[in-house]
Amino acid sequence: MPEEAPVNTGAGRLPGPDSAHFAVREMQIKLHRWAGEDGSRRFGDLFNLVYDPAFLVHAWERVATNTGARTPGIDRATVVMIETWIGVEAFLEHIRDALKSGAFEPVEVRQVMIPKASGKLRALGIPTVADRVVQASLKAVLEPIFEADFMPCSYGFRPNRRAHDAIAEIHHLSSGANKFHWVLEADIKACFDEIDHTALMDRLRARIKDKRVCTLVKAFLKSGVMTTSGDREETLTGTPQGGILSPLLANIALSALDEHFARQWQQEMGSYKRRVARRKRGTG
Repeated sequence: MPEEAPVNTGAGRLPGPDSAHFAVREMQIKLHRWAGEDGSRRFGDLFNLVYDPAFLVHAWERVATNTGARTPGIDRATVVMIETWIGVEAFLEHIRDALKSGAFEPVEVRQVMIPKASGKLRALGIPTVADRVVQASLKAVLEPIFEADFMPCSYGFRPNRRAHDAIAEIHHLSSGANKFHWVLEADIKACFDEIDHTALMDRLRARIKDKRVCTLVKAFLKSGVMTTSGDREETLTGTPQGGILSPLLANIALSALDEHFARQWQQEMGSYKRRVARRKRGTG
């Protein structure tokens, strides 16, 4: 296992978007490789990457080019307003200083209600632009580590994977020599809303020993919601649907389910003989 050394990619004046992209990508490749080489490794010394200039610039580019860039959080600030009134460099330097000093604290997400196809409403939580930038930087640090652990059967909210890939896998498993006969469709009710914070943080700490990173993730989980009526509500469970970090946190939590079914598969369907026996019984 390689020695754990400081992983700063730079300091001082902010790099350009292209330089930031390559620096972040290089570090992500290293993090992913280290995680893949040792499944029991717990990563420390990661917090300095979250406020690293390259990671912050990379995060800003993601936030600024997102379709929600014009949607403000509770402070009513948009990307365009920050570019016009504050300046991107001053804005990111302020975030960097707040993170380094420990003064950064996420604020409540702004709740908006989005109609669903069923006619019901889905609650989305819109973070401030500053919180979005920090979440994007945090995700850029954490994602390559946990991507090394996620199982091949997982497709949702993962880089370079989409629903069409999952459909192609179903076609593959249900045809040719495989000929699996059963497809189970299910949904997790209010998945983002009901994720248990303690269970999620336990799975996060299994890989991340940097206490400052864990504290920052927990702060986002507990930041609260400003409802449409202007009331503040605590977030005792769940991770706000609409936050950049939320899909990754959901996958970290749901990976426990993937691992459970993988164990069941190995026990019940792990060999051709077992699969044939189950099919004869009408259970496979």
